[in-house]
Amino acid sequence: MTAPGDGDHPQGRDLAHAALQAARERAAKRGHEPGYRKPGKVRVAQNPRRRRWSGPGFDERDPQPLGRLASRMATQLGWSDRLANGQVFGQWARLVGEDVAEHAQPVTLKDGELVVRASSTAWATQLRLLQRQLLAKIAAGVGHGVVKRMRIQGPTAPSWRKGPRHVPGRGPRDTYG
Repeated sequence: MTAPGDGDHPQGRDLAHAALQAARERAAKRGHEPGYRKPGKVRVAQNPRRRRWSGPGFDERDPQPLGRLASRMATQLGWSDRLANGQVFGQWARLVGEDVAEHAQPVTLKDGELVVRASSTAWATQLRLLQRQLLAKIAAGVGHGVVKRMRIQGPTAPSWRKGPRHVPGRGPRDTYG
């Protein structure tokens, strides 16, 4: 091993200086001058208002919580309304309560109108009476303006149409009398 100060093998700073000098000599042989840039290439200066480090305050380059990033992305892509609608369907039992959710299911949510189908006509009547309280609970859970009004339907009647062909008329009632 050589001692520092021997001229045989450059070390550290001297090694870097020698590499820089060799690169300059190779560039000079090719005809490049120091500070030479290819024509047509414009060097763009960095925005002077932008800092190069984050610092102690909040910055968009800092690591962000996943929920904040997802919320920002949903807002930018215009998904906020659809996500709010999905929350009504996904959290129905939590929003309206277990007993109501057992007998009523949301069907559609379009333009602020939520269509709910009840399991029986008695539950449809009960839901119509509770409609104002249900709207308040949904607004508290998902946000105001997502559900503006509710339309409550009773259970659907069985269909008497069987097969691809159909004859217009009253259906099976006309054969009973």
